[in-house]
Amino acid sequence: MSSVHGWRSFALDGALAAVVAAMLSLTVLTAPGTGALDLAAVLIGSAALLAWRRAPLVALAISTVSMLVYATHAEPGPPAAFPVLVSVYGAVRAGHRLLPVLAGVVFLGSSLAGSLAGATGDAQQQQVLQNTTLLLGWFLAAGVTGTVSMHRQAYVEQAEQRAAEAERTREEVARRRAGEERLRIARELHDSLTHSISVIKVQAGVAVHLARKRGEEVPAALLAIQEASGDAMRELRTTLELLRDTDGEPGEEDCPSGLARLGDLVERARSMGLPATVTVSGERRELPAEVDRAAYRIVQEALTNVSRHAGAAAAAVRIDYGGAELVVQVDDDGEASPDAPPVPGVGLLGMRERVTALGGRLLAEPRTEGGFTVRAELPVGGPS
Repeated sequence: MSSVHGWRSFALDGALAAVVAAMLSLTVLTAPGTGALDLAAVLIGSAALLAWRRAPLVALAISTVSMLVYATHAEPGPPAAFPVLVSVYGAVRAGHRLLPVLAGVVFLGSSLAGSLAGATGDAQQQQVLQNTTLLLGWFLAAGVTGTVSMHRQAYVEQAEQRAAEAERTREEVARRRAGEERLRIARELHDSLTHSISVIKVQAGVAVHLARKRGEEVPAALLAIQEASGDAMRELRTTLELLRDTDGEPGEEDCPSGLARLGDLVERARSMGLPATVTVSGERRELPAEVDRAAYRIVQEALTNVSRHAGAAAAAVRIDYGGAELVVQVDDDGEASPDAPPVPGVGLLGMRERVTALGGRLLAEPRTEGGFTVRAELPVGGPS
């Protein structure tokens, strides 16, 4: 955007220089007693206007000297001051004070002296004084206009800085509030869940210990409860650390849930009485942490839903390592049907949010042959 603006301003300056050069060249060519020196001075002074915006002092010096040569030699009157007026405006607009005043005084004084020296009679001297007074007013107007433009530009820059500072302040406030909310959620989770899960884990451990001490066979469900409560404690601890982390990004050691633990997840489901199979196709490879974690959670939630809602059903887990995406699918042969679809709960909503955040697609619906299917297509490259 700034490059386009720069080229546009350069084009405008070039057009201004061309118009002034054409006007003054016409004056030189039609006036008697002018020559190549005057034409060269006019062209150089006009060309200096190309730099009035980028190098105002350079443009001021060149235009003043060039047009002073032309004014003292040919006595053209007010038109010779046009390039100097533009340069004075540019220098004042850039914040300079002394040099524009000095250039105006030198130009007006030299022009006045040269014109008075060549004037014959009171009428011509009066005309010279009138022209000089007119030029003085123009120079004052150029200085005032440059000052107003400078203050306006400074005001715009300050307004932009204040807007940027306000935006940064809003972002900092939003980050601080988000951090406070994360800490509040972490405290609530710790206070509400940690104690209960710890009690479950301890009670299950005590029951397993007493059963083995009496020489009894430990029920598979009890072992599954003990293992699941231990996993829940580890994952809850990781979640609490993630919520308290100011960066909000877990490290590798903070991500225990991934497809590497899919076997343990399926075994635990089997120990709870859910027949489950796993099929993996494609070439296994390292996945982005977010995709790996999301795939594990989708399978975990799908198997949980099968256990809770599908009745005496079996589940089939399929993992397909495709070229551009990872496909996770869990099918069951339970009681769901297209005529009586289950009401989506928080679990399906969480799945959809995970998949959407990664730029993927989720299909969760009853199958025509009976049962329910969950299919997630996760881009391996992360969010789009």
